[in-house]
Amino acid sequence: MKGVEGLTFEEAKYRLIELIGTEAERFAFLDDSDRLSANEKEKYRALIALNNGKYAMEEGLLISSIQLLSKLLYQHYGQKTVILIDEYDVPLDKAFQNGYYREMVSLIRGLLGQALKTNTSLQFAVLTGCLRISKESIFTGLNNFKILSIDDARYDEQFGFTDAEVSDLLEDYDLSGHFAEIKEWYDGYHFGNADIYCPWDVINHVDHLLQEPDVCPQAYWINSSGNDLVKRFVDKADKTTRNEIEQLIVGNPIEKRIRLEPTYDEIENSIDNLWSVLFTTGYLTQVGKAVDGVYRLVIPNKEVREVFVFQIQEWFRQTIVEDAKPMQELCRAFLDGDAEKIQKHLTQILGRMISILDTKARDEQKENFYHGLLLGLLRSERDWLIRSNVESGDGFCDILIEPEDPDSGMVIELKYTATFRELDSACEKAMQQIRDRRYDEALRNDGRENILAYGIAFCKKRCKVVCEKL
Repeated sequence: MKGVEGLTFEEAKYRLIELIGTEAERFAFLDDSDRLSANEKEKYRALIALNNGKYAMEEGLLISSIQLLSKLLYQHYGQKTVILIDEYDVPLDKAFQNGYYREMVSLIRGLLGQALKTNTSLQFAVLTGCLRISKESIFTGLNNFKILSIDDARYDEQFGFTDAEVSDLLEDYDLSGHFAEIKEWYDGYHFGNADIYCPWDVINHVDHLLQEPDVCPQAYWINSSGNDLVKRFVDKADKTTRNEIEQLIVGNPIEKRIRLEPTYDEIENSIDNLWSVLFTTGYLTQVGKAVDGVYRLVIPNKEVREVFVFQIQEWFRQTIVEDAKPMQELCRAFLDGDAEKIQKHLTQILGRMISILDTKARDEQKENFYHGLLLGLLRSERDWLIRSNVESGDGFCDILIEPEDPDSGMVIELKYTATFRELDSACEKAMQQIRDRRYDEALRNDGRENILAYGIAFCKKRCKVVCEKL
């Protein structure tokens, strides 16, 4: 049911009609079956009937459609049917996001109730979905389910690939050298007692490697499923929650009480429900065994971590854009050479954001992050010409700025330090680099003589700013 969605209930309902009508067309032989009565054949034709090129199924027939189709197949074959429904909860998720959740719940409840509860032609059914079956939502009255959830040890290795299976797959294709990167990106999920890989990711990456041997790992599963859930979670996060996300991103576990049976309309009632959904949908996984409903949660792998990092970056950019006054004050301080005020504003901004840097990342990668952050902040001043990593003098300056005033210019050199006590020395090193390599030359060649040089050092959520006139 992955494609059952739309901006309105009517659009989504037709997608469902289309899905079932297309499925019914696969059994065209029913229209000629000598085991079906004339009335039964007419009922079959109603499932696939078109009106101006669109399926004409009314809602009443839609609700009984799966039951009817299974009954007709039972009549034809003399064997009870097996019903397989993949991603049964996607229509509910899309409905919740677009504001027609109650209507969709009623429709799906009727459809599945007829198909699964009162269907004498049914042998058994298998349903898959992200959220665990909740009797309080669409399965009211159905009490004969066998539920295999994320913490169930039964068939735990069947939900993904094991280490041994991935190793064998790579060996078969002479790709064993890629085992470490695949493990880093796609392993880490814990089902029951098993640690498994996402099979969609592994298969797609192996296929990609066979075409491009040097291709880097990509976010195959994430790109196929969308990241609306993480976006909603990050948007809702308060300061405490953002700190917990920070802990997850750097690889630390957090403990949360998890509800395994939330309904979609309960998700945003509290942040705790969102934690539960992130766990059941695979964005988080557990370490060890739950104790009294409390789970130790971690981000499973690099693919999912990238999603959190990206969404946090987007959230931070939006926050900065919407908060124009501090940005104006920051840019004004740069023009005035007010190092103290710049330091104050930058420290406040860093305090509001979430650290997204892997503790194992190289220092130059961390420096690049702060470089990008400062560039984004300064570009809020639209009348400035801002150039990054530009050749000037005897090297490449981190940032050169040409303000509106044709006589003014700014040179900025950035450093990252591992400890707070190194901030002062890092600033001095930055200033010395500006002087020694004559980073102001490009500005002077443009006729700018009133030039300010800034050495800025970062460490986690703190910074130090030094300024002097060249």
